[in-house]
Amino acid sequence: MAAAASATALAGAALPLPLSARPQPARFSAVALPRTAPPPPALRLRSVRRLAAAAEGPPAGMKETLDKVVSAHKVVLFMKGTKDFPQCGFSHTVVQILRSLDVPFETLDVLANDALRQGLKDYSRWPTFPQLYIDGEFFGGCDITLEAYKSGELQETLEKAMCS
Repeated sequence: MAAAASATALAGAALPLPLSARPQPARFSAVALPRTAPPPPALRLRSVRRLAAAAEGPPAGMKETLDKVVSAHKVVLFMKGTKDFPQCGFSHTVVQILRSLDVPFETLDVLANDALRQGLKDYSRWPTFPQLYIDGEFFGGCDITLEAYKSGELQETLEKAMCS
């Protein structure tokens, strides 16, 4: 009797369904998008630089300061962390590339100064870090630097900068 009474009491209660009986969310199948070949690195770099020249810049005081920093060194890397202790994988990658090329370079930690971080985004018209400057010009971020390294363009650019 007790078993029948408890079964009757439970009949009206909502019991959780086993996982296999629960409705499953709709699954989306991967949609194959047509892939296009990326533009050659040299063309991409020119496009990046052209876009950077077309946008507005940082406030005058910040621009002058950044102009001085960038022109004071042949190779400057604005990054998250320092060259001895990078704080992100992208910054670490660029540091390793520059070290493998045995190039002297300076780094500035954008995490240490919010005004510097925002000012650089406006200065370069590039929203992410790291940002590599060679011979006073914005070269690119991690992806562009890595592609240029693989193609040999980075080595050529650095050689020209070191000789000038």
